Formats: sequence, structure tokens, C-alpha cells
Amino acid sequence: MVNTGRAERAAATIGYAAMLAQFDPREVLDYCVHAEQHGFSGVMAADHFQPWLPQQGQAAFVWNVLTAAGERTTGDLGTGVTAPTFRYHPAVVAQASATLATMYPGRHWLGVGSGEAINEHVVAPYWPEAPERINRMFEAVDIIHKLFSSSLAGKDHKHAGDFYRLESTRLWTMPEQAPEILVATAGPVTARRAGRSADGLITMGAPIDKLAALLARFAAGAREAGKDAATMPKVLQLHLSWAPTDEQAMANAIQEWPNGGMRFPKADIRSPFELAQIAKMVRPEDFEGRMVISADTDKHRADIQRYLDLGFDRVYLHNVGRNQREWIETFGRDVLPALTT
Repeated sequence: MVNTGRAERAAATIGYAAMLAQFDPREVLDYCVHAEQHGFSGVMAADHFQPWLPQQGQAAFVWNVLTAAGERTTGDLGTGVTAPTFRYHPAVVAQASATLATMYPGRHWLGVGSGEAINEHVVAPYWPEAPERINRMFEAVDIIHKLFSSSLAGKDHKHAGDFYRLESTRLWTMPEQAPEILVATAGPVTARRAGRSADGLITMGAPIDKLAALLARFAAGAREAGKDAATMPKVLQLHLSWAPTDEQAMANAIQEWPNGGMRFPKADIRSPFELAQIAKMVRPEDFEGRMVISADTDKHRADIQRYLDLGFDRVYLHNVGRNQREWIETFGRDVLPALTT
């Protein structure tokens, strides 16, 4: 059963989802600092090789940006997410994560996913169906876990699996405690496997009944592995659109984040220009039930609170518009202090 008792958990993190697909990395870093100054705690950034849409316009290297954010902020630093499947061998992701965690002790968590063609196909010799992508991800998680544990013990690790090989080696730079490995999923089968194999879960905003079922499957998998899901991190990335008027909030969503209104999986789309053609068909009603688009901060606060009450202990907010400073200041004043965490 999903734990929803707020008093039994530490205060939740309400962090800033830094969109490297939308903003120049120097601009992103300024927003990270500004967000921390206005009550956000922690930064989450996804590892994209391309933006979703041409008008988003950027795709900075996440490890560089998180390192710079570590120097300028004091909260968590999470990859939300990276794919240790095609562009990187799992050992390379393990080394990057271990180094970041060594530089900023206790602040970094490693979020991994099964990958999307828009990022991974640029080097992939082929693009497999979802079951293989998921199996690749879980084999990668196993390699990274064992590299972390063996390296902390001063031992080498060797691997020969279905998708990856690793010669006997270790990570020579390791923090005192290995980073948490969180698996990104929106499906119940993968959620259960994540409960068994990972340290925590990452997912996206969705209807409450769907997320409750997802958390229940995650908890079932954790129990099968002898773990307590109530103590494991559960991360939510929440897309939203706030502006001073409802009309501007909707215009921002349609212009900057039409993918939020696309009711189909996007993992097989290979080009921002391909997605831009599909985006022309997105209408305001397509966002209904998928993303809060409103000038009313109370609506946004209530939506965030529902996820906290469900059991998510780290919620990273992404306002899809370009009005980042105004949004950060408004939510820092009117929304974050009113949340019960």
C-alpha cells in the first residue's frame, strides 16, 4: 500500500526543473540560482542531445551544467534523466555520476531512463522496440550499481551480459556513499522492476489514479526485494504553464511545450522537425487533464499538493514559458510557502 502519511516523512523537496532544451546554459544557471533564492530546493535537468522542438532551441550537455550548478547552488543535483544505453556505455555514466557525487557530497542522485530516439538514435546502429530498450536500461542499472559497490569496496567488477560487456575495472574516484539510482517509468511493469532493482522512482505528472497504481507497483517490487518503498525516493517532474493571464499561459504552452498536449508516446520520434509537424495539430483542449495551464496560483498549488499527498517526496517544477524569473518569484512567494510537505 502506498504511504501517504506526510508526518512520517521528511519535508519534501520542491525543486527547479532546468530545461536545457529551452535555454542557453548560462541562462539556465542564472535561473537555478534565482530559484534557490526564492525557495526552490534542488535542480533536476534532463540529458538531451536535441531539443524536442526547433523553437526550443538548445541542448546543452547535462553533466557540464549540473557541475556548474553545483558551484552556484546548495541543493540536490539530479539527472532527470540520462540514458546509459546507446550514447554512453553504463560505465561512462557511472564515472560521471560518481565524480559529480564526489564533488558535491550528498547532493547528487542519478536518474536513468530507457532512452528516446530523438537523443539516442544519433549514434545508435538501430533503434529497438520498447521491451529491448527497457531490458537494456535494467542491465545498465545493474552494471552501475555493481560498479559503485565494488569500487567502494576497493574491488574490480567485470560484466558480460545480453547487451554490454565490461572488462575488469573499478571507479577510482568515488564519494563516501554511492549516488542513489532512480529509474524513470510511466508503466506498471517497469515500475515493479524499478522497485526491485533501483533505489527510487521518477515519473511525470499524470492523473492521480494512474500514479497511485504506479506507486503501488513500485512498492510491490520493492517488497519482493526486501526493501521498504516508504523510505525510497519518489520523484515527480511536473510540467505546468503559469503567466499573468490565462491567455498568455495557454499561448506559452502551445508555442513552447505542445508535446504536453500530445497523447501518444514520443520515444520513437527522431527529429525535432518531425515533432514540429505534429505540433501544428495541438489544440488548447488537448492539454486538458495533462497539464495545469492557468494564471491562478491556487490552482497550481492544489495540483502540486495532490502529488505530495500521494507520496512523492521530490517534485521538480517546469514552467513551460520563457517567463522564468517572473514565475520563480511568483511561485516562491505565493505557492511554495502554502504547500504542506
